[in-house]
Amino acid sequence: MDEKSDKPSMGAAPKKIIPYGGYFLNKVPDPDMELTAVGPGTPMGEYMRRFWTPVCMVAELTDTPLFVRILGEDLVAFRDKSGRVGVLHAHCAHRGTSLEYGSIQERGIRCCYHGMVWDIDGTCIEVPFPKGEEKDAEKYACTVRQGAYRAVEYHGLVFAYMGDPEKEPPFPKWEENFTVAPGDELVPYTNWQHCNWLQVQDNAADNFHTAALHAAKYVVDGRFQETTFNETSYGALEVAPDMHFVPVHGGRGLACFGARRVNPDRIFVRVQHQVLPNISLHAYVHEDGSERKVFGRLNIVRWTVPVDDVNSKMIGWQIMGPGIDVRSKQRRELVGYESIDFLDGQVAMRRPERFGKYKLEDLPPIPSNHRERAAYKDAQYAPGDYEAIISQRPIAVHALEHPTKFDSGVYIFRKMLRDGLRGANPPASADGFLQWFQTEGGAPNSFCSDYVLDIPEGKTIEEEVERRRHLTKRIAEILTESDALKGQARDVFVKQRVSELERSMQAA
Repeated sequence: MDEKSDKPSMGAAPKKIIPYGGYFLNKVPDPDMELTAVGPGTPMGEYMRRFWTPVCMVAELTDTPLFVRILGEDLVAFRDKSGRVGVLHAHCAHRGTSLEYGSIQERGIRCCYHGMVWDIDGTCIEVPFPKGEEKDAEKYACTVRQGAYRAVEYHGLVFAYMGDPEKEPPFPKWEENFTVAPGDELVPYTNWQHCNWLQVQDNAADNFHTAALHAAKYVVDGRFQETTFNETSYGALEVAPDMHFVPVHGGRGLACFGARRVNPDRIFVRVQHQVLPNISLHAYVHEDGSERKVFGRLNIVRWTVPVDDVNSKMIGWQIMGPGIDVRSKQRRELVGYESIDFLDGQVAMRRPERFGKYKLEDLPPIPSNHRERAAYKDAQYAPGDYEAIISQRPIAVHALEHPTKFDSGVYIFRKMLRDGLRGANPPASADGFLQWFQTEGGAPNSFCSDYVLDIPEGKTIEEEVERRRHLTKRIAEILTESDALKGQARDVFVKQRVSELERSMQAA
């Protein structure tokens, strides 16, 4: 990896393209462990531990502890009988038995092996010594602590802060409740990604892939499932976008602008927002460009949470309700654990009842894995993001990539990550984020938004390209100018300025 440019080097590749030259390309370099390894003591692992991280859905907290693995650490999450949420190291500090087999108490959790009770802050509050040895029990309790992390419950998700407790940042509430309008709600969901976290995060910065991966024309022999945006009436995303990438908030995030021509009279601009180290904010998923829109807001907020170096989860919210779902396409009952209401291929578990032309009975009977075989075959016919991402290897090898210009967002974000964890860009360091969150009250603005504007097509290809690029650059400038405002004042400002921009381009 060329650390100066953050672009892949060609390594020992042949100097010229050789037909059937696989022999010259069969060496697989090591992954970029600086950005992909997340365990304790690793550069990225230590950087991520300075941020609040979602660990599970509140719905996963039941009458027994929940075992979770986050950032390479074995943990248990639980709600004790007094209503407090705890996130502790899984292995009991006494003899190492997993607390996933412990019993939840009025306060804390009791280990099944010898009965030690640990409070949510790691304090030992009960030691079952024999009667008459209470002083010894008290002395023991004062000398041992169970590893514990501060946890908060917010809109159906449990977050933990796993870093130095003396450097704990404010809990982030982007735009205070993520611009949820009356009647809308944050609906939590989580799904597994069986690969390294960074390639999942890369996918969110890759706004170009929709033109191929989610295009009906590429589905094999028309064997549809609900894995393509086309089938959710999102055909506008099949148009290859003109991309524009803008680092924002002092290099703490990246705004990814994609402009697509819907028809000769209308342009659709979608702005995704990536935030270091692992947040992505997404505009309305079901937008088809059929109605004019100015400053449409967040639809999805998610964290790409490393489980370990070769597994991760997407944990976040889908914002649902009339304020965002202007086309009435959302299905709340499908949003939750290992489930989302669009793009079946986003998750590891495809729902057979949503298969289209390809049915279970089309396969020869294989009792032991019949359903799994059908799901795999279905994924081959119409792969989704999940298949595209995990098939890049358990950890994608950046040194073997050959990027084009529309991949720029991926490489810009990787460089921003590297600068943040190395301290090369002080605002993007963990301390820089801490100061920023304190200044912003933990609720900075998001650049995430979408627009459908009545702007006529250019008379020539060159003029059309210039129009798309001028539009995205001006929207980026307007959003940057609006960042000093909050709430309704910002909403009014952006809508007014974008409408003025639209009129000026109509007259041009």
